[in-house]
Amino acid sequence: MKIQWQLLWSRLVITSTLLGFASGLPLALTTGTLQAWYTTSGVSLIAIGSVTLIGQPYIYKFIWAPLMDRFIPPVLGRRRGWIIITQLALIAGIAVMSIFSPTSHGHILFWLACLVAFLSASQDISINGWMADVSHQQTRGLIAAAYITGYRFAVIVSGALAMVMAQRIGWHTTYLIMAALMFIGILTTCFTQEPDYTIHEIQGSWSQRVTLPFIAFFRRYGLKLGIGVVLVMILYKFADAFALTLNTAFLLRGMHFSLTDVGTVNKAFGMVSSIIGGIIGGLLMTRFSLFKSLFYFGILQVISNLAFVWLALVGTHFYALATTVFIEQFCGGLGNTAFVALIMALCDQEYSAAQFALLTALTSIGRVYLGPPAAILVDHVGWIWFYLISCFVGLPGVFLLFSIRKVIREAGSQ
Repeated sequence: MKIQWQLLWSRLVITSTLLGFASGLPLALTTGTLQAWYTTSGVSLIAIGSVTLIGQPYIYKFIWAPLMDRFIPPVLGRRRGWIIITQLALIAGIAVMSIFSPTSHGHILFWLACLVAFLSASQDISINGWMADVSHQQTRGLIAAAYITGYRFAVIVSGALAMVMAQRIGWHTTYLIMAALMFIGILTTCFTQEPDYTIHEIQGSWSQRVTLPFIAFFRRYGLKLGIGVVLVMILYKFADAFALTLNTAFLLRGMHFSLTDVGTVNKAFGMVSSIIGGIIGGLLMTRFSLFKSLFYFGILQVISNLAFVWLALVGTHFYALATTVFIEQFCGGLGNTAFVALIMALCDQEYSAAQFALLTALTSIGRVYLGPPAAILVDHVGWIWFYLISCFVGLPGVFLLFSIRKVIREAGSQ
């Protein structure tokens, strides 16, 4: 089977890229960029630290995701209807955030940011459900790559670019411009097509309506295979999560690179490398099966952590840093594309938004909770052994793929 290059310019891939942009744009506005606004305003460290709590809806979005599967808005259908409702609300929410200031109305700005984060997570639920509904074997990898590319580009716009703009035109105008950029998502949603689906009316209590998507998941695969899928969701990205949780500390404190080097290479160049890896991964998945892509990309993702060992041995050298970042982020981009494609394939179309939200929540466990044990390990064994161990930490998630091989092959062939 040849690589389907022409699919790069298909309407489905372009739409996924633009919806990924709409999905990623609000993230930095309620996390890193908002924290920068609080910091430059001179408020207390406690107020700055509270900004980190705003991102919780992204972790717990699976709680209300079933409702967005079950109830259909009166316009545009189940997926597009919810997408455009949340996008309109996001435009209003971000625009209202631009009115207030951390110094004079810090508590109001905080709660507005919480609302925007909730709306953003809700938009993610609907867009992810749309992706799962429209994808099939041939396009799944490219849809995943396109969505990730748009998402990452939006994070650059609402993160790095927004901070540069704020220095020149002020935070209030910057947030207003960011709100206007959400119209890209509105236009995309209006011109895309609603997926074909069939919804069966669910009888029973409210709690039964909410829990049924998760019960249906285990009924579909069985308890044993269902647990296997859950473990893969948690462990597949463990090597990346374990290594990258202290990545900045390693480069600044361990290797003594400058803030400029870390910012330009590790953040900006790393983001570009990840996008390139994601696109190439999506193209390769038009040739390879889902299982082979997950396995090969997963192995590369694990081995790429050895680049940090090489960097530690080479020392503080700019081009060694660039090479290390490219290898790690490129391989991570390959793994991300295959992994998102797996999540889309596993979702039952009737409950795709809820199941997608639950599976992605499982993947965040490593990213959220591995920081403290990673720091303890570095204190005891040093950086070189830490990155060597991180490779072994990632292997179980890759080899667990064989325990659910049947599930992956059946899901990937649809």
